Amino acid sequence: MEQKENMEKVILVGCQTSEDDLHFEYSLDELASLTKTAKGNPVATLTQKRERVSSATYIGKGKVEELKALQEELDADLIIFNDELSPSQSRNLAAELDAKIIDRTQLILDIFAQRARSKEGKLQVELAQLQYLLPRLGGQGIQLSRLGGGIGTRGPGETKLETDRRHIRNRIHEIKNQLSVIVQHRDRYRERRKKNKAFQIALVGYTNAGKSTLFNRLTEADSFEENQLFATLDPMTRKIILPSGFLALLTDTVGFIQDLPTTLIAAFRSTLEEVKEADLLLHLVDSSNPDYFQHEQTVNKLLEELEIEKIPQITVYNKRDEKHPDFVPTAKTKSMQISALNENDRSQLKQFIEGVVLEMMSYYNVRVPSTEGKLISQLKNETILRELSFEEENQVYNCKGYYLEDHQISGPLRNYMN
Repeated sequence: MEQKENMEKVILVGCQTSEDDLHFEYSLDELASLTKTAKGNPVATLTQKRERVSSATYIGKGKVEELKALQEELDADLIIFNDELSPSQSRNLAAELDAKIIDRTQLILDIFAQRARSKEGKLQVELAQLQYLLPRLGGQGIQLSRLGGGIGTRGPGETKLETDRRHIRNRIHEIKNQLSVIVQHRDRYRERRKKNKAFQIALVGYTNAGKSTLFNRLTEADSFEENQLFATLDPMTRKIILPSGFLALLTDTVGFIQDLPTTLIAAFRSTLEEVKEADLLLHLVDSSNPDYFQHEQTVNKLLEELEIEKIPQITVYNKRDEKHPDFVPTAKTKSMQISALNENDRSQLKQFIEGVVLEMMSYYNVRVPSTEGKLISQLKNETILRELSFEEENQVYNCKGYYLEDHQISGPLRNYMN
């Protein structure tokens, strides 16, 4: 209880411009979850229905007065708006209200600032924060420095506020240079993996769909898992062994979210570059979430924007034991329902993945001399070996199975093909 008292008291503000009441409600629920993830305590929500948001103050004049009274009554520290505010909206609202004001974008940036673990993750968050801040320097600096600390000002936010635009532009340039070096390193690492041509599977999905939970259990890894939005920021890759013994690489990625701030799409595109190299996508959807369909659509839309919707995809509906009463599978791709915590379900998923991988492979039937021990062991790990028998009199192994034609093993294999 004491912890809750130390949290910032937050009023959430939303403006509904479409007829879709349900979607608007879900979006506000998500804002409340994001606020809790950022260690804020939502104490009230103020909404307004309008044809379009007010260009001056986002909500109408009367609502601003109402918000002012509510803030004074509840003694709220912070007001969070459910959209990205323009620099002029922020300034006008700051002049009217005696509390710190941030928008959905700043809130997401703040969570990312808390979550980034790797050097690259931290740099990308700082870049996104500075790019967001640059057009908003006038006026807001005074307001934020006066209130100092708390949600929306973590990371470089506070320390950079009073510095001039040139300083920020220099820092942006510096970060971009550092990031390009990191990207080159990763490209080299990726090239090496490509040369060794491990089959790559990328785990994608809406934030909090259970990706890290599934990733950890399929690979025995230790990716951070918690029932929070954006628990994973930095991509992590681990080996996964399919039922036949075939070795693949599985990558856990940052969670997608609707209305992802544009500064973040640009900044985190490079962490999603991993996905572009994948041979197969596992798209995880939380079937217990009432807004599961919207989440599924959001991810598919972002995959299109990244131009990777052509990669074969399996839609995995997670949390089947808690699925929403209105849940209906809507995937246009191959799909299955599982609970990531159920061992039997995970085995079936591995079986299912193997079936999809098989469809991408070619059949081989070879006789390999017993002196080729290394090749036999490679066939067990790097192909799907269906039959292996030994001919004593000829000292050869009869091997039948399936292989990827663009894998490095295809060279040695062809030497023994009839």
